[in-house]
Amino acid sequence: MTAQPYPISEIVASRRPHRKDAARNYDALLVAAREAFAEHGSEASLEDIARRAGVGIGTLYRNFPTRRDLFESVYAGEVNDLCRVAQEVAGLEPWEALTSWLDRFTDYMVTKRAVREALDDQSEIFDACRDSMYAAGTPLLERAQRAGVVRTDMDISDLLRMVAGITATNFADDAQRDRVLSIALDGVRTSG
Repeated sequence: MTAQPYPISEIVASRRPHRKDAARNYDALLVAAREAFAEHGSEASLEDIARRAGVGIGTLYRNFPTRRDLFESVYAGEVNDLCRVAQEVAGLEPWEALTSWLDRFTDYMVTKRAVREALDDQSEIFDACRDSMYAAGTPLLERAQRAGVVRTDMDISDLLRMVAGITATNFADDAQRDRVLSIALDGVRTSG
């Protein structure tokens, strides 16, 4: 599978500063925000995010003038990473490639829940993210279907909705979530 641009890649690239020091601060803020949103949800403190990134609050606001800008950038970055992972795992055996990508998708869902609280479905980011995720995951699913290891009566939308529904549930711990997801994926896998 050759690397291909996804709609979200262009959005992510256009938002990232070009100067090295500014890009470093921008990246540090995104990492810090991702962690803070995973821990505290959409109400995470912007001051805490700046502190975690090792920058002042002014640097945060220079990069992300509004809270919404920060949420959108974190969300877009997560989806962009998810698309990159699809390229990285594409050379694995079909079932392993698909499940490796779905493992990363479950991690992404943690951030999505926090960010989704703050954004509405009208955001241009959501459309670009959905289109990019589908474009990244569809070849993995179709390859597994052609190999006869995944049922053919489903598409990427069906698969991602199933995994998203499972990951949206509260579990006692990550191990329980992984077990339940594994059980569900057994229903996707064929005996071939």
